[in-house]
Amino acid sequence: MLAMPRNAVIGVDIGTSSSKGVLVGLDGTLIRSATREHTPARPGPGRFEMDASIWWREFIELARELAAADDTTVVAVGVSGMGPCVLLADERDTPLRPAVLYGVDTRSVHQIQRIEARLGADEIMRRGGSALTTQAAGPKIAWIAEEEPELYARARRLYMPSSWLVRQLTGDYVLDHHSASQCTPLYDTHTREWYAPWAADVAPGIELPPLRWPGEAAGTLTPEAARATGLPAGIPVTTGTVDAWAEALSVGAQNIGDLMLMYGTTMFLIHTVPEPLTSPSLWGTVGALPGTRNLAGGMATSGAVANWLRDLFADGDHARLTALAAESGPGANGLLMLPYFSGERTPIMDPDARGVIAGLTLSHTRGDLYRAALEATGFAVRQNIEVIEVVGGDIRRVVAVGGGTQGALWTQIVSDITGRPQELRAITIGAGYGDALLAAQLVGDASIEDWNPVRETVTPRAEHTGRYDELYTLYRRLYPDTAATVHALAALQER
Repeated sequence: MLAMPRNAVIGVDIGTSSSKGVLVGLDGTLIRSATREHTPARPGPGRFEMDASIWWREFIELARELAAADDTTVVAVGVSGMGPCVLLADERDTPLRPAVLYGVDTRSVHQIQRIEARLGADEIMRRGGSALTTQAAGPKIAWIAEEEPELYARARRLYMPSSWLVRQLTGDYVLDHHSASQCTPLYDTHTREWYAPWAADVAPGIELPPLRWPGEAAGTLTPEAARATGLPAGIPVTTGTVDAWAEALSVGAQNIGDLMLMYGTTMFLIHTVPEPLTSPSLWGTVGALPGTRNLAGGMATSGAVANWLRDLFADGDHARLTALAAESGPGANGLLMLPYFSGERTPIMDPDARGVIAGLTLSHTRGDLYRAALEATGFAVRQNIEVIEVVGGDIRRVVAVGGGTQGALWTQIVSDITGRPQELRAITIGAGYGDALLAAQLVGDASIEDWNPVRETVTPRAEHTGRYDELYTLYRRLYPDTAATVHALAALQER
């Protein structure tokens, strides 16, 4: 007798450097995973873009590969993606230009200044939860309106990677509340609705999408999408959200006092708080679950610097470089790095910051450089944590997730530098797994504690505290000591 196929869900996340999909049983078992790599376009200094056709094409490829398992039946789909991004489409839902990506794209500095002059910086933070920075979607929309007015005149709808997938899969035009809360200044974090006066000011003519929570069903798979993807027509699709928030759900880091550290192309931090907290150095948002609030931070690069170093060395690969970095030892033999290779987001909020490597000698090795990059992430995490606590955050537990947790060295370095233990769950594959959890909750009961228990805890090593405290003091001094020089160099790079 043939065995009956078991029910499963698919989760797909559109990231900065790849799209990742997972096929997961309703009990949380990871059945299959797949990846498609891509590279954002960089049409100029400080500009990062991506064609939305990549998102849909890679979703189709991932869905067909994952659903090819003969012993499973896909019963729901969850989606997420990098954000906040700005994809503008016309009245027929045809994209008008490549999407402008999140805070790694720093083109909107002048628009920020003009919007603040009109609306007031303090009022923007009070209503929107965050200072206006190049992370926010609002100034990116304003940049397109000012710099490409003929194109903008045809714009009618706003999409992000997750909501674009939802549109292709279900035909529905929706966005989740969390993504909307990163559209500063278009969203009111107190009323949890679009704020019409500021939307009309910053994004005139755009029909902003109806809002739902990430785990709510956006709609069901259309027959056309079923033919394209090979998935069953009529199955529910989640509304979805920004990748970092799906990643937090994938490891259960959504309780009051939790701090998620996402080790990826960029480093992201999400702290769940009981009441709204604001800081000009962080982002105050609504959470992925109804009623939750977050204080969040994010670096512009982290794993991206490690990838850059790998690519510089002809025979470089991460496993080899990690082994060499471990031999280098704490302090990278006197090297110190500022990881601001694409500007920096929190807490310095400086799009014109640039990477600095201090202390180089002819005796330094590839392992020293790679170690300095990993330690730079640790110092940046420590600085973000300090800002979170200064404004009232209460970090009770740190949970790590993402591809960078696969090797023990990086997480150990961050714990040593911050003095914080980090929980690692059994599955740290990331946002796609969180997407799958939300999809499973559409069709039944699913709990992350049952799906993904704690596997180990990385504890700080006391013998390294003194060295890293000394280096952290130097790290904090290095940015202000070099800022004028790197700003001048950033200006030259714009020419």
